[in-house]
Amino acid sequence: MSTISAVPPEARRTRPQPACFVCGQENARGLRIRFERAAGSQFSAEWIPEAAFEGFSGIVHGGIVSTVLDEAMSKAVSASGAQALTAELKVRFRLPVRAGERFQIRGWIAKQNRRLTETESVLVGAGGTEYAHAWARFLPLGRRRQPL
Repeated sequence: MSTISAVPPEARRTRPQPACFVCGQENARGLRIRFERAAGSQFSAEWIPEAAFEGFSGIVHGGIVSTVLDEAMSKAVSASGAQALTAELKVRFRLPVRAGERFQIRGWIAKQNRRLTETESVLVGAGGTEYAHAWARFLPLGRRRQPL
């Protein structure tokens, strides 16, 4: 089953975080993006970035683009039952993300084991054009790591 309708409604969302900058519906300064589970472990959302998030005239700041991609991957990790934080994030910007345009954000788990979760996400525009692609590694909470 690969459609959202095949996923029970209670499994389509992760635990709400009201103050989250990206998905928190109670954060007055946030983006208030609503992610839903799509096929398998994939989470997706629609996003129309506002001009307030521009870094250069008409172009959304790369940090904001990175943030929404990280959030999509975080949703997939959280939905898998893991409590983990982003340890490493890599983003490839393919095209300028323009304020006011409609985008689809998708994030999913690429590989997961006991110690590490590897994820990917994309920001896609009209016609399926990829504007940005991200890869991240998540480490489980509670692991104490010694500094190098």
